Amino acid sequence: MRLVTRLNVGGPARHALLLTRGLAEDYPTLLAAGHPGPREGELSDPAVFVRRVPLVREVKPPADARAFAAVRALLSETRPRLVHTHMAKAGAVGRLAAHTLRPRPVTVHTFHGHVLEGYFGKAVQRAFLTAERRLARRTDRLVAVSPEIRDELLDLGIGAPSQIDVVPVGLDLAPFLAVDGPTGELRRRIGVPATAPLVGILGRLVPIKDVSTMLAAAQRLVGVHLAVVGDGELRHDLEAEAGRLGVADRVHFTGWWRDVPEALADLDVVALSSRNEGTPVSLIEALAAGRPVVGTAVGGVPFVVEDGKSGYLVPAADAGAMADRLRMLLADAGLRARMGEHGRQRVRDRFGSERLVNDVRALYGELLGSGRDLSRG
Repeated sequence: MRLVTRLNVGGPARHALLLTRGLAEDYPTLLAAGHPGPREGELSDPAVFVRRVPLVREVKPPADARAFAAVRALLSETRPRLVHTHMAKAGAVGRLAAHTLRPRPVTVHTFHGHVLEGYFGKAVQRAFLTAERRLARRTDRLVAVSPEIRDELLDLGIGAPSQIDVVPVGLDLAPFLAVDGPTGELRRRIGVPATAPLVGILGRLVPIKDVSTMLAAAQRLVGVHLAVVGDGELRHDLEAEAGRLGVADRVHFTGWWRDVPEALADLDVVALSSRNEGTPVSLIEALAAGRPVVGTAVGGVPFVVEDGKSGYLVPAADAGAMADRLRMLLADAGLRARMGEHGRQRVRDRFGSERLVNDVRALYGELLGSGRDLSRG
């Protein structure tokens, strides 16, 4: 069984859907997930059936108790040999429920980032840290999506070095690798001329993404347009903020865009302003489409972006540094082309779906073929 808190637009959902489909022949898997929140968007795959369970992202004891009961009942019904959880809430509920079964299934949890910095207040962060340390001691294998995330986990006392595998994100990059030039569709729909510089930021409009810093950078870039491709709880506030900053005529909120390669094709540069990040899917896809990037040097971003080669890294919450690097790229078409091509070649094999499926297939084979007594508590 693969358990994910929700299939909202983002890396963990893509990861979970791709693995469920890609491993179906060798490891038939039931994917179970909660519902995404309002305006988060939801990903799906026609080849993957999703069993719904009442998981919610927020810490809500009554709701979490119901989720635990539902997940435990589903585990008792299906009796999987292995339970692989993704995202914090699914990781806690799923692993606790798995440990009540006899014989106990193998447990694997993937950290796509972590909720221990930038998401919640200090008291909640301390509670999460304590819980993750305890859960790690009862988990057969932990997976980090980048060496940076692995090192952060170990620094926090979560897991042991021999217990954590690094398995980078894998994506279906074929549609992005096929991008060969502007389509004009994004620019047409948001009213930006072909000759105007256009930067894009893609993803959920939530606090951790710190789109406010991107708006402040846009204010410093006279004549540059910004496409905000995505949606989320902060959209109304960000639109109002763009008005206060005097950039509403140059900042374009598109909502969720169904054909992401089509949108990327019209962008000159792609930016990311997150305060924390596991592995930035939007930057991987941008690089696969041959677009240079500017991202904050947080979490797993340096694992994706080679500073000075495929783009630039800047400090978090530094609108001036973000604007400076974007200005440099926008002023030099040759530099953009060279960086975009370097990034495209680098992500092609490193973050492809086939590599991800092969890595996880090998992990499952190791765990399920070990012959260990899996009934221990």
